[in-house]
Amino acid sequence: MKNADTKKGRMKAVKNSEEDEAPLQDGFSEQQKQINESGSVVTHNHGHTIHCLTIIGQIEGHYISPSQNKTTKYEHVIPQIVAVEEDPEVDGLLMLLNTVGGDVEAGLALAELVAGMKKPTVSLVLGGGHSIGVPLAVAAKRSFIAESASMTIHPVRMNGLVLGIPQTLEYFQRMQDRITNFVTQNSNITKQRFTTLAMNTQELVMDVGTVLDGPDAVDEGLIDALGSLSDAMDCLNQMIDKEKRKKNKGTPARKKRS
Repeated sequence: MKNADTKKGRMKAVKNSEEDEAPLQDGFSEQQKQINESGSVVTHNHGHTIHCLTIIGQIEGHYISPSQNKTTKYEHVIPQIVAVEEDPEVDGLLMLLNTVGGDVEAGLALAELVAGMKKPTVSLVLGGGHSIGVPLAVAAKRSFIAESASMTIHPVRMNGLVLGIPQTLEYFQRMQDRITNFVTQNSNITKQRFTTLAMNTQELVMDVGTVLDGPDAVDEGLIDALGSLSDAMDCLNQMIDKEKRKKNKGTPARKKRS
């Protein structure tokens, strides 16, 4: 009888242990599912809740890219950005970029959303932030680039058949002006310098433009600072702390009850 009671006690302890671990496993599986489906994750540190968003591969817009291409679908990213801005539980956004560029209008749409956020935002370019990845990188309130990363600045290009008429050239120029204006308004590079880099004919063999490595991107005023993941996270945490102090200072003090 005693042995049976002991066995029942052990089984009960094992069952309770499994029940305690279940929420942790559920949380981990939910987080893994979020990473697999959207390339994003929500982290908690220093008392802050940070949404980490990745912009990887080619930015896919109105047309579906070939299946072998690694893509970031802008229709998936747009609601994430809106959710970060509207969710009171999320304190800030960390955007990690390693992109070759892609659809111009889709990239600009994402960049405009990030630039219009009130919450603290930090971007970090890893590997590359090329083409339309440039406006995305500078859209955050503070931008970093790894020393080994690079960014390619070039004029708007289009694949396929293009009619060589004045209206087409004017359309390209207006689209290029949209990109140039956005980048120069959200960074410390001038329009003249950005245009000069984009129209450079001495560097790229099959194209016009300029490739900037990490230190050069900072020297040109395109990116705010060189840094790693820890630098970007430290900066974002400081921005969040500053924002919280600002909100607390603006909150009227409650009257003491007599």
